[in-house]
Amino acid sequence: MQNYDLYIDGAFVKAAAGRTFESRNPYTGEVWAQIAHADATDVDRAVTAAKAAFPGWSGLKPHLRARQLLKLADLVDEKAEFLAEIEVRDNGKLYAEMVAQCRYLSSWYRYYAGLADKIEGTVPPVDKANMFAFTRSEPYGVVALITAWNSPLLMLAFKLAPSLAAGNTAVVKPSEFTSASTLEFMKIVEKAGIPKGVVNVVAGFGADVGSALVAHPDVAKISFTGSDTSGQKVYETAAKGIKRVALELGGKSPNIVFEDADMESAVMGAISGIFAATGQTCIAGSRLLLQRSIHDKFVERLVEVARAAKIGDPMHPDTNISPVANEPQYNKILQYIDIAKKEGARCVLGGGPHEGAGHNRSLFVQPTIFTGVRNDMRIAQEEVFGPVLGVIPFDDEQHALTIANDIRFGLAAGVWTRDVGRMFRMSEKLHVGTVWVNTYRTVSFHAPFGGTKRSGVGRENGIEGMKEFLQTKTVYIATETAPVNPFIIR
Repeated sequence: MQNYDLYIDGAFVKAAAGRTFESRNPYTGEVWAQIAHADATDVDRAVTAAKAAFPGWSGLKPHLRARQLLKLADLVDEKAEFLAEIEVRDNGKLYAEMVAQCRYLSSWYRYYAGLADKIEGTVPPVDKANMFAFTRSEPYGVVALITAWNSPLLMLAFKLAPSLAAGNTAVVKPSEFTSASTLEFMKIVEKAGIPKGVVNVVAGFGADVGSALVAHPDVAKISFTGSDTSGQKVYETAAKGIKRVALELGGKSPNIVFEDADMESAVMGAISGIFAATGQTCIAGSRLLLQRSIHDKFVERLVEVARAAKIGDPMHPDTNISPVANEPQYNKILQYIDIAKKEGARCVLGGGPHEGAGHNRSLFVQPTIFTGVRNDMRIAQEEVFGPVLGVIPFDDEQHALTIANDIRFGLAAGVWTRDVGRMFRMSEKLHVGTVWVNTYRTVSFHAPFGGTKRSGVGRENGIEGMKEFLQTKTVYIATETAPVNPFIIR
């Protein structure tokens, strides 16, 4: 049994009330860790520490902040395999995927270290005589970073690396389902020499810890990853304090296959889009739009490949499908499968819990494919966040766009075609934040990521991700001191 304390002001500390909660391994079903359960008192301790650390961290020369981020990146590389094992134990995802993510984490810290000393203002040519103007890009102060349970350390890197590079201090609130890896990461932060109070972690539940953090008067900015309903609550709470907010929320992404696409590549892209990570990803290609002329042949091949997926121990390299991360999500997925059946969708693969080989008392859901799906069905409109695919036929390009955009989400989309003109037309007309053409589920620290509509506000990654943690100040300097009329704006 592992025990994890909160990380506040450079030290691991017990929760003020002495409470803990359990972390359960989704594959074995066993409780493997006890996590300190924070409350509003702990949140205030963490925010106070971050506020006290802000002048020193923001006042540090940018190249010196960069140096510490680079040291952090080196230490992350050394611990990548260990961190991946913690992630698997916490959320049940494939070790093969988590170790790839953890080996990639350091790239975010190196990239934003490289941007730390390149934060520049501008000199606008104002239309005023004897007046010089310039702008400054400045950090907000204390930022709240709230991450999701599906890829905790990757989501943390999206937020923590740019926020620190920009000069902010942070209070992190990981998901109550996957807090251990973030607290293990704080040991690396400490070893890297990041000054105390610059990064703090409070673990607990959204209703008490998350709400207290978002509402705290000394938190200037919130960056949240999670469902659209939870994001809405964060937005509403933050609005009461007129706080700046970035939201990376859910999706119901269309993966669109035209008749001229390379079928085998598109099949593998569709499989990756929905069954990788057991469908527990905001960018899951959960709506597969197939041009009617290839629909039956494509579905036949899709089912053949998906049926061969191996379900089992996420630590084994030949496992393809891992368990669902937690019991509430497991029950939600099964409920949506029942809803789809009642709505008249035809289940051509899976359709329930997996209880065969490799089950091991785990929360496994069979890879599930529905055909005969209409875009107005709940299975097509609502985020399931599991290995459940709805197949929708379309006639032509305009019909595909109509279906794809007829959704309250706008996170991502895939397009499979050999027609170069269509690649550009579709990428322009799809109402989403990311479009993949002849690929799917690609992300990079170089390129902005985020959504439209109910999929979120703001962007992570790239230079735009850095700008999310900076605010602009304009300075006017009069170059002459002659008296002016004080009652007229100048």
